Amino acid sequence: MQNEWELRKHIVEVGKRIWMRGYVAANDGNITVLLNENEVLTTPTGVSKGFMTTDMIIKCDRQGNVITKSSNYRPSSELKMHLEVYKERPDVKSVVHAHPPYATSFAVAGIPLDKCVLPEAIIVIGAVPIAPYGLPSTSEIPDKIRPFIKNSDAILLENHGALTLGSDLFNAYYKMETLEHTASIVWKAIQLGNLNVLPTQERDRLMSLRENFNLPGRVTVCSSDPNHATQSKNPQTNTVNEGMIQDIVEQVLNNLKNKLTK
Repeated sequence: MQNEWELRKHIVEVGKRIWMRGYVAANDGNITVLLNENEVLTTPTGVSKGFMTTDMIIKCDRQGNVITKSSNYRPSSELKMHLEVYKERPDVKSVVHAHPPYATSFAVAGIPLDKCVLPEAIIVIGAVPIAPYGLPSTSEIPDKIRPFIKNSDAILLENHGALTLGSDLFNAYYKMETLEHTASIVWKAIQLGNLNVLPTQERDRLMSLRENFNLPGRVTVCSSDPNHATQSKNPQTNTVNEGMIQDIVEQVLNNLKNKLTK
């Protein structure tokens, strides 16, 4: 395992990357890395991830108690969420939480990114579920993410943001990049009017590649059914379906036709 000084520098570097890419605003987001079996390095609360320095990074134990105290900085307010991941997933060594705009838009809309669309996403992050909303900085979020982190390394947080897990810091960060890149392409494809889903055979071939590459982490297999409409986490909130959309389109076309013939 890398030494503490190197890990602190890497946390600062990843913080700059998520800030420069617009994955966080102001003082949003948090990053943690396991230093060893008993200690965790965490970003401080109330500090922009784009302006951190190595001395701001705080060392805590696995229960969240501060080991390296500072009069100027306190641990991330979301540390509980990170510690829950390490408790449930011994294979995870780093966690990144951010609010990337496209992925967070899906989280706000209640739409999981669970379709087989991009080969890289199928292999790296699989189907991305949505964990129900929990009050930030409380034990609600650890409770809500617990069922999802057991089988996924990328999770959307309802009306909040995204969480990615990794075998090391950059592995977790790259999954955040893959998640946001996928969300942006899916969003744009929907605007173009079609989301082409890869068939089951291609999905299975890609999953075989994942096994051959012996990639670390866990993924939930994505859906390859093009006729299965993505549902929100709470089906009762879905007020628009494909039939309704078709009716609206027909009404608009009829109105245009009537105006042109007048």
